[in-house]
Amino acid sequence: MKDCILHATISIAMLSFAFGQSSRGQNSENSKNEQEVMQMIEKFRSALVKGDVPTLQQIWANNYVFVNPSGEVLTKEQRLANIRSGATKLEAINQQEDTKIRVYQNSAVSTSRYTLKGQYSGQPTSGQYTVTSVWVKSSERWQLVSTQITAVPPK
Repeated sequence: MKDCILHATISIAMLSFAFGQSSRGQNSENSKNEQEVMQMIEKFRSALVKGDVPTLQQIWANNYVFVNPSGEVLTKEQRLANIRSGATKLEAINQQEDTKIRVYQNSAVSTSRYTLKGQYSGQPTSGQYTVTSVWVKSSERWQLVSTQITAVPPK
C-alpha cells in the first residue's frame, strides 16, 4: 500500500511538473509571437507613412481585407492603388500605449488606438482611431489578413 501511495504521489508530481513546463513553454512561445507581431505592426506603420508599396505588398496577405471608417471594404489591390496614386498619404500615425495582442497558435489579433494625420482617398483626415487587425503566421512570416479602423468620436 505504501508503494502504491508513493507511486501515485510521484506520478502526480511528475504530471504537475510536465503541465507546468508545457504551460510555461506555451507562454514563452506566445510572448515571442507577441513580440514578432509588435515588430510587424511597427514595420506596417512605418511603411504606411513612407508610402512603401513593396513592403506593404509583403505585409498584406493576398486576400487582405480592409474595412475603413465609413464601412467600405477594400482589397489589397484597391489599397495599394490608393497609395500608388497618392490619394492615400499619411503624414503621421502615432500609436498609443494601449496596444493589445492576443495570440492563437498561428494567428493573432491586435487592437490599438492611433492618432492619424494625412489624407485618405483624396480627403483630409485626422483624429483618433481604434484599429483591430488579424495577423496569420505562415512558414515564413506574419502577414496581415484583415484590418478594421473605427473613428473615435471627439469628447
